[in-house]
Amino acid sequence: MNSRLTRRGIMQAAGVTALAPAVASAAAARPAWPIVEGPHTPKICLGGARDEAAMRRIKQLGVSYVLGGGGRIPWQEADLRAQLDRAKANGLTVCNIMIGGFNNAIYARPGRDEEIEKVQQSIRAAGKAGLPIVEYNWYAHRAMEGYYEETGRAGAGHTAFDYDRMKDLPPLPNEGAHTLEEMWTNIAYFLKAVVPVAVESGVLLALHPNDPPSPLSRGSQQIMGSVAGWKRLISIVDSPANGITFDCGVTREMGEDPVEVCRYFASRKRINHMHYRNVIVRKPYEKYTEVFIDEGQVDMFGVMREVVRQKYTGPIYPEHPRALDYDRERGPIRGYPGGGGYAGEVFNVAYTRAMLQAALSLG
Repeated sequence: MNSRLTRRGIMQAAGVTALAPAVASAAAARPAWPIVEGPHTPKICLGGARDEAAMRRIKQLGVSYVLGGGGRIPWQEADLRAQLDRAKANGLTVCNIMIGGFNNAIYARPGRDEEIEKVQQSIRAAGKAGLPIVEYNWYAHRAMEGYYEETGRAGAGHTAFDYDRMKDLPPLPNEGAHTLEEMWTNIAYFLKAVVPVAVESGVLLALHPNDPPSPLSRGSQQIMGSVAGWKRLISIVDSPANGITFDCGVTREMGEDPVEVCRYFASRKRINHMHYRNVIVRKPYEKYTEVFIDEGQVDMFGVMREVVRQKYTGPIYPEHPRALDYDRERGPIRGYPGGGGYAGEVFNVAYTRAMLQAALSLG
């Protein structure tokens, strides 16, 4: 064997030696697998934790966070604590509860101050019970009359929306018709009363956007039907407690870029809850279809990558599962036309976890 060192051999040896620290450093920087959710990561959550069997099904998916409803207001600390304790006994943490029952406040009708006081009491109870997020809606009218079912791949159910189906419907007597400025005046009054209570109680508020984001809904304009509206909302009371539920699907329904919109609100720490779903849009605001999470126009990995970059640590809800035959065969499916059940949720959770693990692996 020729033991002499050639110039090429010397250079190769030197290159390997120089490269070794970089390779070792890169290997050390990679997170250990499996990548799991924790205090410093987003957390996948699901609804439907109605009983122990449902909680077991959720836990089997590796999901440890759940959301739900809190019933009539004012909420009581003991009731909330019991709800949280039931979930905890089954290995789950309740991260978000939806509040409602204050239509007089939404429409500025007699009795709104009494309703706002009940909301304040509920927020205080949530803080004492250890509930971190209270979510709410502020619809003058929700344009659900425009929903219908479409057939997706291999006969699966999609949820579609067409504004033409409901654009000429008259106002409902119990709602009336309201201008944009009326609605802004009403929610400003509400926020100035409840956000300080949320701050004192250690609770974050999350307002869901108008979905569908139709231009006019039974004669009323909608304050959360545009990104400009979302931005105006968080400016009314400048506090992290005054945040939104960021929905990348709704963002795309409005013709906006979900990654850019996510960056705007996450960088300001105003995303207090997040919905994760996909759509195909034919006409912004008016015609779109909610599809499987893997087949729409939203850059789902881009959105997940952005929330990780912005160090968002709140819940991510992969909602609106599609209707699969497996679920249809096991009983009636409640909810949206073309909406699914547990098998659809399994698909959503698996896809969401893959996106989350991939985003976290990049740091």
